[in-house]
Amino acid sequence: MRQSTQILVIGGGPAGSTAAGLLVKEGLQVTVVERERFPRYHIGESILPSSMPILGLLGAREKIERHGFQVKRGVLFQWGPEEWSLSFNELGDETPYAWQVVRSEFDEILLGHAAELGAEVCQGTTVRDLEFADGRPVAATWVDSKHPGRTGRIGFDYLIDASGRAGVLANRYLCNRRFNDLFRNVAAWRYWSGAQEVAGPEGSTGVFSIPSGWFWAIPLHDGTLSVGMVTGRDSFNERRRQLGGIEQVYAEAVAQCPGVRSILDGAAPVAAVRLEQDYSYAADAFTAPGALLTGDSACFLDPLLSTGVHLATYSGMIAAATIASVLRGEFTEQEAFAFYQKTYRRAYERMVLLVSAFYETYRGKDYHFYHAQRLSAREKNELRLQETFLRIVSGIEDMEDAKLAAYDRAVFELVGDRPLGESPFRNVPGMRQEPISETHAIDGIYVSLGPPLSLSRSQRTSSVGTRHR
Repeated sequence: MRQSTQILVIGGGPAGSTAAGLLVKEGLQVTVVERERFPRYHIGESILPSSMPILGLLGAREKIERHGFQVKRGVLFQWGPEEWSLSFNELGDETPYAWQVVRSEFDEILLGHAAELGAEVCQGTTVRDLEFADGRPVAATWVDSKHPGRTGRIGFDYLIDASGRAGVLANRYLCNRRFNDLFRNVAAWRYWSGAQEVAGPEGSTGVFSIPSGWFWAIPLHDGTLSVGMVTGRDSFNERRRQLGGIEQVYAEAVAQCPGVRSILDGAAPVAAVRLEQDYSYAADAFTAPGALLTGDSACFLDPLLSTGVHLATYSGMIAAATIASVLRGEFTEQEAFAFYQKTYRRAYERMVLLVSAFYETYRGKDYHFYHAQRLSAREKNELRLQETFLRIVSGIEDMEDAKLAAYDRAVFELVGDRPLGESPFRNVPGMRQEPISETHAIDGIYVSLGPPLSLSRSQRTSSVGTRHR
């Protein structure tokens, strides 16, 4: 490994790979330190169309297309008494599909692509400590994950923390990560072979509600089906004690869900049940002097709308534009980092609203799980959602709006639904209102897709940016 680099990226998942790849395309020196050796297992297999233009900007989309992942053209919802199929084609999007991916393979493609572009990628390497000078990180001490005697030190000008749930900077140094009371849930999942196809458009994700929560069903190109349940943490642990284990709780929930039962008719499990809990959180700040938090390192949300890879690739792109502009002297660090904080925080908060609103549409009002997903007044204040609510059209809790809100089609800001010109993100779910053109600048700043990829100042009147503050 080099002894110094312009930008050190901790973590080689989608956020780190996206940021690293885009930065080296701007001619900057980047080192990626990843504690695992890829391929490695990871959950989060359903990709949203909003990630597709970013993968195209990165130059990785063709590689992913060639790999043969399951094409995903929509979603099937069986939610309470309602059932509907959402097709990306029907939304009029320029990106009418995405993929269902085996994350170990998808993430390896992205990290390998960053290396091909010119990033120095060091796998099996753990950041042991960070060194600070005048309140900003300036160097990292690393250790070989398999050979503890191999250690070293690397200095850097800027740090991107893409270390996921481990949250090297947020957890160990900033100590500013807080878990959401709103989504204190458990996810339990396993893989099946020989399952029936999920109804709906090709490769659809199936979403099925049950009294105690909901299931996902995600078809993968290797012939398996990922089937996971999400339920309240306390009720899950109580049933776990009563029934004797997580597999028993999972089996009981499957039996309670007709939609999942029919899909699994004749199927056989190919792996043990896996479990995650208390996975919804956000750092108080997504920036620090000389450092940006991207992807899961900054925040993670309930998996209902499959937003993990979307937020990872999106924050990676914004982080790359932010740091590139600072290093080119186009913006001060303070101004650019403030833009990053507002932009990424707004994307996260909007998803919190959409997930919460979607849960509230469930007609089974007597079920505690759905009541527990509602935002309290205190949580709204803590998450600083007041301004976000102002950008949501009234009546989002109506069932018809909530159907569209599943992929951010019910979110229209008060300035109106203006086109984004020739931007490749035009009409892509989740990206319509992002600051990737002058029309949607935040405080007069927006992301210019370039080349070069950078932050730019709006030449429009300040009223547009002000209305997004």
